[in-house]
Amino acid sequence: MAKKIIITAALTGTTTPKHGNPNLPTTPAEIAQDAYNCWKAGAAIVHLHMRDDNTAGTMEAARFKETIDLIRAHKDCDVIINCTSSGTAFPLPNADRMVHFNTIPEIEMGTYDVGTINWACMGIFENSPGFLRELAKCYDDNGVLPEVEMFDMGMISNMKYYREHGVLNQPLWCQLVLGVLGGAPATVACLEHLVRHLPEDAKWSAFGIGKDQLPIMYAALALGADGIRVGMEDNLWFSKGVQADNPMQVERAVRVVKEFDRVHATSAETREILGMKPFVR
Repeated sequence: MAKKIIITAALTGTTTPKHGNPNLPTTPAEIAQDAYNCWKAGAAIVHLHMRDDNTAGTMEAARFKETIDLIRAHKDCDVIINCTSSGTAFPLPNADRMVHFNTIPEIEMGTYDVGTINWACMGIFENSPGFLRELAKCYDDNGVLPEVEMFDMGMISNMKYYREHGVLNQPLWCQLVLGVLGGAPATVACLEHLVRHLPEDAKWSAFGIGKDQLPIMYAALALGADGIRVGMEDNLWFSKGVQADNPMQVERAVRVVKEFDRVHATSAETREILGMKPFVR
């Protein structure tokens, strides 16, 4: 049986300006529609950031709630809702990073950035040990699966420490992030090195930023990834001179998965693969 590959669509991010590509969704209605269209195209998971009325990143819980309600208004849609825990400019108070997880039961997955880095020489992306313990407890209390995002080798070491000490005690879903200045570069050699140090029982996905999206996608599949990530949070371009939208990136990911003689996982299959609870509307 062909291996099933989990496709995540990261729809908008926090800082990319809409004038860079008018297809970028920034309102709750636009984000929700893209989420539904990406699910129809083959994405099992949608990764959600929110934008305010000026299109800047926001962690306002009401924005997450409005968007998620609009997604769930599509009665045929069982897409997995994955929300950010870091959706504004730095620094962000710890409590503000968890309000939506504590108040919106429809959120099934959340990012767990397991270390601190200098983000693109613009500021400190801080994820202190105290915050990571708080966030893990928040996820445990609310039945949210951590998506453990790792930007470099040090974060893999952190992940192993928190797992060994019972801070991370849910099934391990890892997302390797390559190409952010301050973290590991988006090279096949770096990806292979990071993958080699993951726990044997980990399920993992990877993505590259911008022009490195496709090389890292191909390399991840060649190295045995359980998932890949695409979307306008990471890349505004489909090819040189051709602006992307989110569904077309998912459609291409589905084609690439098929070329590797694998199949894209449905949302229901993904929940089973990752040890999540079945979807209940």
